[in-house]
Amino acid sequence: MSYGKKVWIFPDAELPPAGVNAIPGHESVIITNVSNETAQVKFTLIYTDKEPVSFMAEVAPMRVRCLRSNKPEDFGACTAVAEEQYALMLESNVPIVAQYGRAEPRTVAFYTTPGYCE
Repeated sequence: MSYGKKVWIFPDAELPPAGVNAIPGHESVIITNVSNETAQVKFTLIYTDKEPVSFMAEVAPMRVRCLRSNKPEDFGACTAVAEEQYALMLESNVPIVAQYGRAEPRTVAFYTTPGYCE
């Protein structure tokens, strides 16, 4: 039995500012791969006012991986800019489960949301 989907879309992504509260502002995408092969995941960032950009990430079999949008080691040249609105599309070679999370210092909140999947 396989779990997950190969395409995930998160329409509301935005790296919050660093913040002055106890919760530092950040956002992340958490991917779980319960298959027996490595997930090759293409991330595409879709913006309101510029062309989309993409990068690849891997998630090992039977593992979870958290990628922070403000970490160049996770997002590479696509590292997010604070307060810039964009959407994320994930396309994987194997079914995965994906979730988006944001620590929002402007309202002192942390929330996660599942995306739309196909």
